[in-house]
Amino acid sequence: MRSTLILPLLLATALHAAETTEHPTLPLGSPAPEFSLPGVDGRTYSLKDFATAKVLVVIFTSVHCPTAQAYEGRINQLAADYRSRGVAFVAINPNNPDAVRLDEQGFTDLDDTFESMKIRATDRQFTYPFLDDGPTETVARQYGPAATPHVFIFDEARRLRFQGRIDDSEREALARNHDTRNALDALLAGREPPVTATKVFGCSIKWTEKAESNRRWREQVRKEPVAIESADAAALRELRANHSGKIRVVNVWATWCGPCVAEFDQLIETNLIYRNRDFELVTVAAQFPDEKAKVLKFLQQHHASTRNLLFGETDKYPLMAALDSEWSGALPHTLVIGVDGTVLYRQTGELDFLQLRRVLVPALDTLTPWAGLSPIK
Repeated sequence: MRSTLILPLLLATALHAAETTEHPTLPLGSPAPEFSLPGVDGRTYSLKDFATAKVLVVIFTSVHCPTAQAYEGRINQLAADYRSRGVAFVAINPNNPDAVRLDEQGFTDLDDTFESMKIRATDRQFTYPFLDDGPTETVARQYGPAATPHVFIFDEARRLRFQGRIDDSEREALARNHDTRNALDALLAGREPPVTATKVFGCSIKWTEKAESNRRWREQVRKEPVAIESADAAALRELRANHSGKIRVVNVWATWCGPCVAEFDQLIETNLIYRNRDFELVTVAAQFPDEKAKVLKFLQQHHASTRNLLFGETDKYPLMAALDSEWSGALPHTLVIGVDGTVLYRQTGELDFLQLRRVLVPALDTLTPWAGLSPIK
């Protein structure tokens, strides 16, 4: 009896250990670990590329993390302020994209893939190399960042002299202790930084071993129930008016529509990204009522645990007019509707999902802002 209890316990302990593996932070005084990583500008960077710098600042940051996003402007400013004083900056993404759950991306328009890194660096006008360590995390495991962002400052001999936060608040107006700036000023003046190590605050590092947890989460999502209901003209007018108190995305589609089918999975992923906020996705199958079984089968195959509607009458034209008087009738057709019924986005034809997310994120922020944002007035 005892052995039958011990074995499951050992297995559970091993699984827990695999997901909570410690990644110790590089001790002060350590030499800068070498790296060779691709940058978003097409170059590969290593320590030797910064050999002439008096001080080297290595910042582990990410694209999806709202805390990291809050600091992007301040990092740009630090790089600008200290460039002429011989300080080099390099940012490294430590996150394995396979370990980032979709519901961790609810406050961003981009994930942590290399392609998204390129877009973010261009959009936010990064003036320093932005490198990708996500696929292997070899460099991150040597430095040991605890969260994004996490700063490591090395002196001219490339010994670690400071590690920790940029400042003490993701809301810039509330920041009082500018630890990274203070450390840089001290090192450039030949002094010991007044503070050499701090805790950091932000999104956890998405270590490769978290990919298994992400896989289990996706499997759980795939088991969610899928249903469909019929909608007459009155129901579609109510849908369009949007009294839900949420940002509502309505996607009109059909099983026989190639572009609709091609983008459907990405549409469902969009729902998984934002559904923990004041967000609702409603799919509307523009098909005859007697095709309900066929439509439901498709929805089940694609794990569409969203609110799903089907045209409930055989005359499509009154239904089309009830939903959107400006809709030509071509599929797919997508609306983003604000809480006051205003159409924030209208697209007939295939969706540009980056454009869609860039409509959704600011709209959602007006309702449920991330805590690091200044309060909406």
